[in-house]
Amino acid sequence: MAQQGVRNWTVKQVGRWLREEGFCDYVDLLCNKHRLDGTSLLTLTEYDLRSPPLELKVLGDIKRLMVSLRKLQKQNADVLEELGFAHDGHSPQGSASGEWLCNGESVRDCDSVDALGGEPYQYSNGKHKQQSRRLDPEYWKTVLGSIYVVFVFGFTSFVMVIVHERVPDMRTYPPLPDIFLDSVPRIPWAFAMAEACGLILCNIWLLVLLLHKHRSILLRRLCSLMGTVFMLRCITMFVTSLSVPGQHLQCTGKMYGDMWAKLQRAVAIWSGFGMTLTGVQTCGDYMFSGHTVVLTMLNFFVTEYTPRSWNFIHTLSWVLNLFGIFFILAAHEHYSIDVFIAFYITTRLFLYYHTLANTRAYQHSRRARIWFPMFSFFECNVNGPVPNEYCWPFSRPALLRRLIG
Repeated sequence: MAQQGVRNWTVKQVGRWLREEGFCDYVDLLCNKHRLDGTSLLTLTEYDLRSPPLELKVLGDIKRLMVSLRKLQKQNADVLEELGFAHDGHSPQGSASGEWLCNGESVRDCDSVDALGGEPYQYSNGKHKQQSRRLDPEYWKTVLGSIYVVFVFGFTSFVMVIVHERVPDMRTYPPLPDIFLDSVPRIPWAFAMAEACGLILCNIWLLVLLLHKHRSILLRRLCSLMGTVFMLRCITMFVTSLSVPGQHLQCTGKMYGDMWAKLQRAVAIWSGFGMTLTGVQTCGDYMFSGHTVVLTMLNFFVTEYTPRSWNFIHTLSWVLNLFGIFFILAAHEHYSIDVFIAFYITTRLFLYYHTLANTRAYQHSRRARIWFPMFSFFECNVNGPVPNEYCWPFSRPALLRRLIG
């Protein structure tokens, strides 16, 4: 059969080609049921053959059909290029997997150049990556993630007001035994130092976020994780009220009266970010530490989304995280178990989220989509790991040079 007009083949001609290549058993499935014509035949991938609705089961047939398809694709490379598919000798899309986004668009590779230095992205082993995937920023999802985390922070502030009303009386319920708090004397200024560590980490993260090429995806992930951890914190501190960890805390059950007074207090906590540096003083919000959550989450985001060769930034980030946790305990503001649980939950959730996102294992797991619907929604179009590429956030360097002279 002539190969020049493959693009114009009808369904019957595709069926004839399949019979000539020895795939008579699949003519009914591919041609009669799914109406494959010449164009769709050229763009067929092994992923298509293995996945619904085709779901071919015989491995040998899949491999032999792909060999025949690749020969056909190689002979019609100019047609594939015209259709927008770059042939590389394996499949129309440069990958036998033929990944597709959940919005129906295909994943296409494009040349990537680091906008800061004009050099290709470089791996830690010194090799250059010639091509990188185009990642859709999906700003509307980032806006939804921001709304979600703002709502959770507001809800957390309101729950803290409710919890303050139920804080146990220290005369009846003294501080619980704690190995660290009983062994280390209280340092009055330590909690302010913990919050200072958090502010430094926050500024480092904002700088990384500002310069990162995929800042929209990073911000969306931060909002999703931070909101989820704090929602879990709301539940734990509401269902269990622990006694205050130190006699220095002047905490008694405080009644705010009507709902309006409670809302005003919640707004005050929310606007002050729950920090003592802004004049916010809360009681009863134990099990687990919100300050530890923020410190740990920022540390992990900074180290994840900066190159491995940035050893100074990574070391500084971990030092700030660990010293911040130490200062929280040294101030006797939280029990040791509060800090431990906060660190464990935050790190596990961060690692689970990024493992699923980087391997895309959730795509093949119905259970993952059911248990993590928000994750599936935010990550469905992010195909694999997010590369650490940087660019200027605003296209204004030329204008700046003109203003300078």
